[in-house]
Amino acid sequence: MLSNIVNLSGIVKSPLVDEAGDRIGRIEDVVVRLGDYPHPPVVGYVVRIGTRDLFVPAEKIGSLEDRPLVFQGKRLDLRQFERREGEILLSKDLLARHLINFVGGRLIRANDVLLAKVDGIYEVVAVDPGRRPLMQRLVRGRLSEGVSRSGVIDFASIIPFVSHVPSAKLRIPYRKLSRLHPAQIADLVEAASHDEGEEIIEAVGEDLELEADVFEELDMEHQIEFLESRTDPEAARILARMAPDDAADLITEIEQERRLPILDLLPEPQQQKVRNLLSYNPETAGGIMSPDYVSVRQDATVAVALDAIKASTAPTETLNVVFVVNEHDALIGAAPIARLVRASLDEPVVEVSKSESAHVHANWDLNRVARQMSDFNLTVVPVVDDEHNRMLGVVTIDDLIELLLPQGWRREFGMATNEE
Repeated sequence: MLSNIVNLSGIVKSPLVDEAGDRIGRIEDVVVRLGDYPHPPVVGYVVRIGTRDLFVPAEKIGSLEDRPLVFQGKRLDLRQFERREGEILLSKDLLARHLINFVGGRLIRANDVLLAKVDGIYEVVAVDPGRRPLMQRLVRGRLSEGVSRSGVIDFASIIPFVSHVPSAKLRIPYRKLSRLHPAQIADLVEAASHDEGEEIIEAVGEDLELEADVFEELDMEHQIEFLESRTDPEAARILARMAPDDAADLITEIEQERRLPILDLLPEPQQQKVRNLLSYNPETAGGIMSPDYVSVRQDATVAVALDAIKASTAPTETLNVVFVVNEHDALIGAAPIARLVRASLDEPVVEVSKSESAHVHANWDLNRVARQMSDFNLTVVPVVDDEHNRMLGVVTIDDLIELLLPQGWRREFGMATNEE
């Protein structure tokens, strides 16, 4: 059962007295243990006595609502406080620092931390991200009404950064971060400091595909920043799992002496796809196209086209359309997935496809590509060679919009800002 909530700011620097009322020292910090708890338990307190910081177990101090706080014991352990594995200090490690609110996908700053007694044990229940300590100045560190109406954030939704407390041997939990979309994780990295960003990247590195997806969503400045601290094989590992067009864009921005060594480390066929894309101007359809898409021959049935979608490893955004080609890979038509799903499985795919009229060429600039996609209401447009003899790839609307929007648009429109 939840008792009255107490603010950390009302505990730290508070005097500690014995049961007779004589002063012992003062509370310097509150020690909690992180783990698989939605609300980490308080395991003890750091108490300053003279010039020494001592550890006092949680059960040795009475109610945190008492003033002054009372030590309920006969003797103090006079050994100097040493942090144990898995422990953090609420004031030193959390206050005025960034935390991740993974429910909102934003960074917040902890201006106060709220504790409450649950079944006889104090736990960290919430964080106050407000610019002024949450109501503490009005009610002297207590919130008798509970958390629900205070505007604070449940600690179960919080991920603390822990790279600055190496002795704790803690890491950001991947399973919590993985609930976010790669673009949200990238926004967090861009809004964080470099060290905090590295901590996020390290956490998502448990899933190599997610790590690559996050790198794709980062702006070029941050991509380069994080690749600079990685070896060539590590950089190649990331690029190998990125979409070929994104990998090609990034390769061109890497220091010139590293480009060829990293490119040579890419596995086939990714290396060949990237090399092909590097031959195009990056501000053209050829420069932003993806060589990965789904196509079937003109004599295929709808069932074959649907099976091709299921078996494809192409990016999801390219799978809205199955392209119909002849035996020479020349574009015949395009079958939207909605038409395929509605058609009979044995129906010829050419019967449900649109004729080959909406396309772009590799040398078209981005504005011309945008006009073509807008005119035909397309989310995916095929790129064909000048002679219309071969389909080269596809341009997706998300890649196009990202390049047409002004640089730094996420920050300008509050997409990568801190939630202060």
